[in-house]
Amino acid sequence: MNLNTLLFVPAIGAALATGACTLMDPGSSLANPRLAGPTVKVVGEAETCIRTQAIRQSLVRSDQVIDFEMAGGRVFRSMLPNRCPRLGFEQAFTYSTSINQLCKQEIIRVITPVAGQLDVGAGCSLGEFVPVEYIELDE
Repeated sequence: MNLNTLLFVPAIGAALATGACTLMDPGSSLANPRLAGPTVKVVGEAETCIRTQAIRQSLVRSDQVIDFEMAGGRVFRSMLPNRCPRLGFEQAFTYSTSINQLCKQEIIRVITPVAGQLDVGAGCSLGEFVPVEYIELDE
């Protein structure tokens, strides 16, 4: 069994790693900048898994939203089914998988720096991976 463990810590270093267009309702968690980062439009069907080798960067937007920027410029937004304590504050997580994919319901663990070391905290499951594009709203 090949066990892949990836660590996403934006503050410490970079991580490893079309269909109908729908503009997300500005009131929704997926699109609300205060809750989830930049406003996005959905550009395809949600996927249950993404390839770990194609992940170039993860951007934690809140306790419930993570954007995965992929090789080639695609972006997938995962809306966690539940709030993940301290994820938005720490903006760092890790996961372990035995396959070369990160899938819906995979458990991520929040990483917290404690006394000069990294402590692994809350475990939370991922949601589907929705392909999105960042958009700028006219003010």
